[in-house]
Amino acid sequence: MKIELAGLELHGYHGVLPEEARDGQTFWFDLELEVGEWGANDRIEDAVDYRFVVDAVREVNEQRFELLEALASTVAETLIERFPVARVKVRVRKRPASMPVEYTAVTAERP
Repeated sequence: MKIELAGLELHGYHGVLPEEARDGQTFWFDLELEVGEWGANDRIEDAVDYRFVVDAVREVNEQRFELLEALASTVAETLIERFPVARVKVRVRKRPASMPVEYTAVTAERP
């Protein structure tokens, strides 16, 4: 079984430019967690609670990272450590002010 949380929108202060550290910007997190049969018995006590997953991502996002790679990797490692998951995939997106692209993104996967 796979849990997906798409478009978790958080404000953060990540990036290499001084204005990114000073002003911050919006980041979007897309998460996939392979949970096996956790939750199949219809008991929240036996499931991965999405609220706690979001809380974990918020905690990591409160740190400061220069690179999206480090942010995505830290979120993935945190989810693997805290939840009974077989695999996680974390995609982090942002709109870069200095480039003519819709967004930039980094994806980190952990077994």
